Amino acid sequence: MKILITGGAGFIGSHVVRLFVKKYPNYQIVNLDALTYAGNLENVKDIEDQNNYSFVKGDITDEDFVNSLFQKYQFDGVIHLAAESHVDRSIKDPFSFARTNIIGTMVLLNEFKELWKDNWEGKRFYHVSTDEVYGSLGESGFFLETTPYSPNSPYSASKASSDHFVRAYGETYGMPFTISNCSNNYGPNHFPEKLIPLFINNIINKKPLPVYGDGNYTRDWLYVIDHARAIDLIFHKGRNMETYNVGGFNEWKNIDLVKLLCGLMDVKLGRNNGESEKLITYVKDRPGHDLRYAIDASKLNEELGWRPSVTFEEGLSKTIEWYSENQEWLSQVTSGAYQKYYQEHYQ
Repeated sequence: MKILITGGAGFIGSHVVRLFVKKYPNYQIVNLDALTYAGNLENVKDIEDQNNYSFVKGDITDEDFVNSLFQKYQFDGVIHLAAESHVDRSIKDPFSFARTNIIGTMVLLNEFKELWKDNWEGKRFYHVSTDEVYGSLGESGFFLETTPYSPNSPYSASKASSDHFVRAYGETYGMPFTISNCSNNYGPNHFPEKLIPLFINNIINKKPLPVYGDGNYTRDWLYVIDHARAIDLIFHKGRNMETYNVGGFNEWKNIDLVKLLCGLMDVKLGRNNGESEKLITYVKDRPGHDLRYAIDASKLNEELGWRPSVTFEEGLSKTIEWYSENQEWLSQVTSGAYQKYYQEHYQ
């Protein structure tokens, strides 16, 4: 099989690329990434010389470029992860999220449709989405695959729209597709703008830990390697025209998570117990902040046998260990040094 994985130099995408390259040596894996601020080739450096792996720098919104790529490789499958994903950034610049997440997805869908037309045997378009399309939960209940969409941020609205276009191409043109909606991911190679890597970096450098509002917002956390395993299963064994929710069965209030992280970091750094907690700083809440996300991943478990391989405490410890052992990666990312290299190399 020839598979295009978009966003494969990013956080989740790099783990998916690595899994597929190593697990399926007879597949040809093409990693397409625009190498924006969150895309980093260091994330896939360990597989860059594999015979079944190719990297291509490019923008999914560029129709001519994407057309030439599909004509060259004749992809049997697309695993689409490329997206703008940070809520705070979407509040500041919603149009960039619409361009990448909506138009970019449409370009990929259209080129896949034009390539195969009605010859869909053995083909699949897999769209990786988010639980944020469902909106916000109260103190009880879970997001199901049948939960109505109710996005509350420009980011989640753009992802909801892209989900709808994937379904529309399936229904209108017969394109085989699957969609997965996942909870918050954490783990190695995460760009330090999201809560866990940001706070790990800030604790290391004794910087404030900014907690929104009262810190009682609740999220379901999923170890990124377990997410990559789920994507592998859904791509190969999931039913066509179906959605699968992927969650960690693992809800935490932000403030409780931060305190757990502080305690683990104190041990790791040899600091006095409670020292890192003193860095917690409550800041003004962001607009449209969803109270609670919680995923019911029973369908994925019952149909495909997937479940998380680690507890949250185990996954968090593995994540802390990775960042501790990869200080150079963290330094390059936070300084933006790797971006300068890309600008020079790809001009």
